[in-house]
Amino acid sequence: MTAATFDDRACELGEGPLWHLERGQLFWFDILGKRLLSRDDSGPLAWQFDEHVSAAGWINHDTLLIASETRLFRFGLTDGSRDDLVALEAGDVRTRSNDGRADPFGGFWIGTMGKNAEPGAGAIHRYYQGRIERLVSGLTIPNSICFSPDGRHAYHTDTPTRRIMRQPLNENGWPAGPAELFIDLTREGLNPDGSVVDAEGCLWNAQWGASRVARYSPDGRFLSAIDFPAEHISCPAFGAADLQTLYATSATEGLNRPSAPAGHVFAMRPGIAGQPEHRVDPG
Repeated sequence: MTAATFDDRACELGEGPLWHLERGQLFWFDILGKRLLSRDDSGPLAWQFDEHVSAAGWINHDTLLIASETRLFRFGLTDGSRDDLVALEAGDVRTRSNDGRADPFGGFWIGTMGKNAEPGAGAIHRYYQGRIERLVSGLTIPNSICFSPDGRHAYHTDTPTRRIMRQPLNENGWPAGPAELFIDLTREGLNPDGSVVDAEGCLWNAQWGASRVARYSPDGRFLSAIDFPAEHISCPAFGAADLQTLYATSATEGLNRPSAPAGHVFAMRPGIAGQPEHRVDPG
């Protein structure tokens, strides 16, 4: 299996790939460049913002929910309109948004972190039916937010701990009891970044600094890994009409002499289908 470049614009910190089901289109972010990026039949697309933006969910054909360093807002893809929904740690100038994803219940989970990865400055929040609630505090680099196909579990990590956690959920998608250890990468010295869960319930984890995305079974066993031609792979997403294309963002951040294809977005066909990304209900 060979990963090819899908988009060759070098992102300092590529993140948050989202396959928009209704548009049949991939969106992603360059967090440090404060940009939302995409491609369509006309070529590359970009939207510039005045603050860090990092993750999105789709609301309808022409509208995304976007997480920025101070808020969640509706964003109109056709006219660039912006409608603020709720503040996100707006009073803390140290933090910005990071990894996030829509859940199976119409909610949206979003991690925050210190702009300089200050230890313990981060958290994970959930936006649901018009309100936002903090779920986890004291994190440093929250990542790997994704969900099992049956909606019974969420996954997340604090990257420096090298442990991916599994969080049981209740019938409305709220945490039901404490999170439990799902995957421990300490022995391998691997750094878990963004993740996505496929249609079979297996978790695909981008491992920062290891040039790969690894697949784990629903009970946390390592199954396989796919190598990519960039050191810092940050987050995977499934897309295409059959949801069998695996996209992965990457970053030039932290590289002494970054050169292509570092920072590119990659695509490959692993022969396994992902889940459709859930629609956000903005409340």
